[in-house]
Amino acid sequence: MTDTVPVLPPSLDAVSAVPVSPDVTVPELAPDTGLARLMTAFRMLQMQHARVLHHESSSRGLNATDARFVFFLAAADGEGVTPKQAGEYLELTTGAMTSLIDRLEKRAHIERRPNPQDRRSILIHLTPSGAEVAKQIGAVYTSAFRDVIAPGDRDRLADAFDRLGVALDHHSRTVTAPRVGSAS
Repeated sequence: MTDTVPVLPPSLDAVSAVPVSPDVTVPELAPDTGLARLMTAFRMLQMQHARVLHHESSSRGLNATDARFVFFLAAADGEGVTPKQAGEYLELTTGAMTSLIDRLEKRAHIERRPNPQDRRSILIHLTPSGAEVAKQIGAVYTSAFRDVIAPGDRDRLADAFDRLGVALDHHSRTVTAPRVGSAS
């Protein structure tokens, strides 16, 4: 029995057979190395945030969307939110939101309560277990901010984050808004 070695056609050599990532740049109106560095740092922060959220969530038997919902409820300061409000915030369909609520209720992290303003509706509230999850995961972020951001810089950075969030929201609304006269 003889060994056979696959042979590539002569036009393909080892170098061209290996896929190569394309050079990708973010278009800018004018070269600004400070802005380029900021964009790179922001992308790295997004990546690390996703990793931390995944790790912290999965170590508690949750997924990242579960944790985002728990944080959304924690920010409601005990007022509760409707499933519709939560679905809009998380950008989930009604069905996906129902599954999420069922899953977290089964784990005793949230509870459904009647909505005193609308008897046809319910409000979702954190339970002590859900509040503890928010506290534990939030502590990871609090610690990182405390370690890196000087107390005198925190308000200014929070303002910058707020303005950036508004600008991104405005941009996403103008990009996704239907154009007048366009066919849908």
